Amino acid sequence: MTVQRPAKRPATVRVAIIGLIGAAVALVLYIIGLLHTPNYALGLFGATGLGVFRIKSALANVALGLAVVQVLLALWIYRKLPLAGRAPKPVGMSHRIIGAIALAVTLPVAIHCFMAYGVVLTDPRIMIHSIAGCVLYGAFVAKVLLVQSKKLPGWALPVAGGLLALLIALLWYTSALWYYNGFKVPI
Repeated sequence: MTVQRPAKRPATVRVAIIGLIGAAVALVLYIIGLLHTPNYALGLFGATGLGVFRIKSALANVALGLAVVQVLLALWIYRKLPLAGRAPKPVGMSHRIIGAIALAVTLPVAIHCFMAYGVVLTDPRIMIHSIAGCVLYGAFVAKVLLVQSKKLPGWALPVAGGLLALLIALLWYTSALWYYNGFKVPI
């Protein structure tokens, strides 16, 4: 008797499942952030008060700069960067390493935001920032799962990577730029 393997799910279904996993991660972070009791006195790397904003803004600048590099490397890998030619093999590994560094740079900021404030829905800027922070880590989980998957639609990875870059830019806009602009979001 021959055992039949179950048919593999279509690629779009696998992408949808991965997207749902990422959304579930974001939702769990959101719920925990709502239920968490904030510790407004929590410092970061020994800094307190405005010093925390200074450090978090500097780290957000680094994350945004790395996100820009990631987008440029991805464009090069996908041959969408004008006049760049074919990307050498080390560019792919550089893209992964820089992505890991970008994630590592965001973690102290995210952990501080999460522990000090949780998810806050009373102010539009903070609400957008809180939700975008939760979605960022859900999107990161989805991107890692997509990278590990085989035979996906050609649009899946660029969309996931673009979403990560946009979320980092939105988080920077609602935090670091807000801080540098005298605690006002420029419109």
